[in-house]
Amino acid sequence: MLGSKPSDESTVAARTVPLDPPTARLEPPTAPPTARLEPPTAPMTAYRRGVAPVQPRAAAAPPVEPAPVSAPWPGAVHAPRPPLRYQVRELARGWEWSGLGGLFAFVCWGVWAISERGEGFVVPVLTFALVLLVAAGVFALARLLGRMLLERWLGRPRRSAWPSHLATGVFLAAAGVEYLRRTQWIVDAFTWLRGLA
Repeated sequence: MLGSKPSDESTVAARTVPLDPPTARLEPPTAPPTARLEPPTAPMTAYRRGVAPVQPRAAAAPPVEPAPVSAPWPGAVHAPRPPLRYQVRELARGWEWSGLGGLFAFVCWGVWAISERGEGFVVPVLTFALVLLVAAGVFALARLLGRMLLERWLGRPRRSAWPSHLATGVFLAAAGVEYLRRTQWIVDAFTWLRGLA
């Protein structure tokens, strides 16, 4: 029955387990007196469980002073070059100008290439590749001039490449206009429009 006391005391004693008093469990365990943490006096050669082998440190070398970099004039100090990732990101700023000029040149080249049916397709492709190669040279020349003017002479850092991209975009736009000037039906339409005015 539930709630009734068992009549046999021996069964109750057999079912109960003696517990330690609660205060005995809250005390931190004590370490044996031989478990002190002291540095070993001799290098450890034998394997001991639970102890990592530690090699002694080598003597630190004295710091090396960097060699001075030759400056363009006495007293001038070169600034350290930024990392390559930063330089690539700097080159990408202002790409819209080159992209816009390249797109315009490509469309004008396409109009010219379609109107020049007799020559085949190899010559127009080679001419456009040559224009793109010259545009890359214009970009490199503009970067070189910017480095000479801004960084060397004026001592100012360049934060983007938009002037170089602008020069390249202007060159590509001029190449696109030249392609249109060499397309006969565009020239005829332009002449007809000028005659109306």
